[in-house]
Amino acid sequence: MKVAEVLNAWAYILRGRKPSLSIEITRECPLRCPGCYAYEEGHLGAGGPGLRSLADFKGAELVARTLKIVDAYKPLHLSIVGGDPLVRYREVTELLPQLEARGIHVQIVTSAFRQLPLEWGKISRLNVCVSVDGLQPEHDARRSPATYERILKNIKGFPAISVHCTLTSQMMRRPGYLDEFTGFWSAQTEVKRIWFSIFTPQRGATDPEILNPAVRGQAVQELLQLRNLYPKIDMDEGLIRHFERPPASPEECIFAQTTATLSADLKTAITPCQFGGNPDCSQCGCMASAGLARVGTVKVAGPLTAGHLFRLSNQIGKGMAKVLPPIPMPKFDPLPAPPLVQLATVAKDVGAG
Repeated sequence: MKVAEVLNAWAYILRGRKPSLSIEITRECPLRCPGCYAYEEGHLGAGGPGLRSLADFKGAELVARTLKIVDAYKPLHLSIVGGDPLVRYREVTELLPQLEARGIHVQIVTSAFRQLPLEWGKISRLNVCVSVDGLQPEHDARRSPATYERILKNIKGFPAISVHCTLTSQMMRRPGYLDEFTGFWSAQTEVKRIWFSIFTPQRGATDPEILNPAVRGQAVQELLQLRNLYPKIDMDEGLIRHFERPPASPEECIFAQTTATLSADLKTAITPCQFGGNPDCSQCGCMASAGLARVGTVKVAGPLTAGHLFRLSNQIGKGMAKVLPPIPMPKFDPLPAPPLVQLATVAKDVGAG
C-alpha cells in the first residue's frame, strides 16, 4: 500500500467513515460448500435468515444501484463477493471500468465456475481471487461444479489471479498436504499469489472443519516453512503468526472496524464483520484480519505503532461521526419478495463455464 493510500485511509477513519466496502453482489451461487458462512442461518443477524432469503438485482438495475452505493460510501477499496460474482459477470463487466474511473481498488472473490472475462485483466486496480478448497479430490467433492478441471480451464489466459485456500482440519491430517497444494498452484502461470486463511467458526459451532489449537499451531508452522520455499505465498512471517493470536473481539479487529459490508439487497448491513452472525473471534482465521493486525504492529515512532494510532484515530472518528452528517444513502424503491426458486440463470451460467 502506498503512503498516499495509507493517509487517505487514516483521514477516512478520523472522519468516522470506513475506507473499505464489501458487497455481496448476488445471493445466487451454483455451489453448496460445507461450512460456507454466507449461507448459514443467522448470517444477516443472530437468529435471523441467511443470504438466500433476500431479494437481489440483475441487469442495469444492479449496476445503477451498486454505483449509487459506491458513490455514497466513496470507499478506497471495494470487495465484490456473493454468492458468486460470476453469476452476474455481465453486470460486473459493466461496473469495473466505472469503478476504475473512480480510482477504487476492487477485489472479486469467485469460485471460477465459469470463464473469467479476459477484459477484466485490463483493469489495473483489480484483483481476482479464486477460492480453492484443498487438493483436487477434496476440492472437487466440496465445490462441484467449480472443479479443478473447470477452474484451470476458466482461468487460462487471464493475466494474474490470486488463489485463496481456507485451511480446514481435514487438510491438516495428511503430512505434506499444504506443500503439495502450494506446489501445484505455484506452477500455474496465471497464478500471481497464493493466500491462506484458517476456517473461522461461529460461536458454539462444531463443524468438522474447525482446527483445534494443536492443529492450528501445526498449520502456522507449516505456512512459515512454505513461504520460504514458494515465493508466490504472499504472506509475511508477521501476518502468519497473527493466526496464533487473533483479536479478542470485533472491536479489537482493525479489519472489522474499517470495513462496511452490505448484503445482496444493497441495504442490509452484515455485522460484526464479513462473517456475520456471531463469529468466534478466538478462532478467527481471516487473512484480511491477520493482515491488518500485522500492519498494526509496524512501529511509527519509538514504541508507538500503527495499531496505537488506529485505535486513537478510531475513537476520534466515532466521536466525529456523532456530530458530522451521516452518509447520504440513496433512496430506492421497495424490493419485491424473492421468488422461491431462482436457479435458471445460475444453471445457464454453469453450463457456459
